[in-house]
Amino acid sequence: MSLDRLLEEQQSRLGALTRLLENEQEQLLGGTINGAHLEEIAQEKSRLLLSLEETESRRARVQSRLGYATGGDGARQAADDAGCLEQWQATLEMAAHTARLNDRNGRLVSLRMSHNQQMLNYIHHIAEKSVYAPDGRTTSGQRRLSTSA
Repeated sequence: MSLDRLLEEQQSRLGALTRLLENEQEQLLGGTINGAHLEEIAQEKSRLLLSLEETESRRARVQSRLGYATGGDGARQAADDAGCLEQWQATLEMAAHTARLNDRNGRLVSLRMSHNQQMLNYIHHIAEKSVYAPDGRTTSGQRRLSTSA
């Protein structure tokens, strides 16, 4: 498979992953979280990441087979020699953009989790101040019983 075809595949998959991350971001920023939909997004992200890794591995093998050095410098030289340097640079830019989106979504998830933990802590704090004991009696009644004994 030619280098330009592999780069087209990578760009296509990066585009799909970017759209998926944007969808995830909309979900995370919305007022109500749809857990099932986020789970579907997570599964699709995993599938796309695996396919991107597969395409990148094939690209690196082709690069090596053609005698280019491994790594970014060899990839750049291979793309330049194949006449697809602009496509290579566009792929790198897409990958960087996708990574930034993924990082931002990770921070949003972390923020949501932190907020949820704060809410749970507050609920537990309020529950501890309840006037009812676990058996349904008022806590003030229990205190009177224990002081009269």
